[in-house]
Amino acid sequence: MPDGTVTSADGTTLAYTAWGAGDPIVLVDGATAFRATNPLNRETAELLADEFLVVTYDRRGRGGSGDTPPYAVEREFEDIEAVLEQVGRGRPATVFGWSSGANLALNAADHGVPIARLALFEPNAAVDDARPSLPGDYVERLDAAVAAGRPGDAVALFLTAAAMVPEEAVAGMREEDFWAGLEAVAPTIAYDARQVGDTLSGEPLRPDLWKRIDVPVLVMHGIDTWPALVAGSRAIAAHLPTATLAPVPGEQHSTTADVLAAALRAFVGEN
Repeated sequence: MPDGTVTSADGTTLAYTAWGAGDPIVLVDGATAFRATNPLNRETAELLADEFLVVTYDRRGRGGSGDTPPYAVEREFEDIEAVLEQVGRGRPATVFGWSSGANLALNAADHGVPIARLALFEPNAAVDDARPSLPGDYVERLDAAVAAGRPGDAVALFLTAAAMVPEEAVAGMREEDFWAGLEAVAPTIAYDARQVGDTLSGEPLRPDLWKRIDVPVLVMHGIDTWPALVAGSRAIAAHLPTATLAPVPGEQHSTTADVLAAALRAFVGEN
């Protein structure tokens, strides 16, 4: 289980962990998560390491990875490409993304990052009234809170507006030990907001969105997850001509390592 670093195109150092050998599967976290806070990626990697090279990395600004301002969504496309080139050695790669990490994976593939297959778990989309749309000034408010030295307010805005956590629950969370960790990665929440773009606007997905994606796509959602997340997954699967929708066991925006590993193994084997 070697740990290492890669260097992205802008000089940013990214920390990763790799398991196994074979064609690569790269696991991309969603908002606020990274290797130390998402053991599910490690557990999934261990189950797949008999057949694949499985890589988890800390997205820029989180965990063991650095950051180089100013941010642009293209920098994270370059980050994925650096991992594929420097760890995956250019072999045909599957990129899997959780939540807004799934939106990042879609954006990277559309941008031309050499990805052979895309697997997504509950990517972000709101095309009807199944969930509230994001405020029009969401990104600006996130950036302003961080710039003003109020990272906790950025976290709270993310939790209420994007993650749909009730305000009273967020007030209680501010008193918990884990809150400091969320504040530490608060500047990166706006990164995910930019990757999500207008997919949470409540409007139909733009016809030109991800139009250059022509590789197989697997869109998963938990069978017992929140209805809005089911609706979003269905909308993205219907939008992509090469996509397959796969309800899997899972709830509350997550699944288990054995379910995810089996789904990824089958998807790669079939494509």
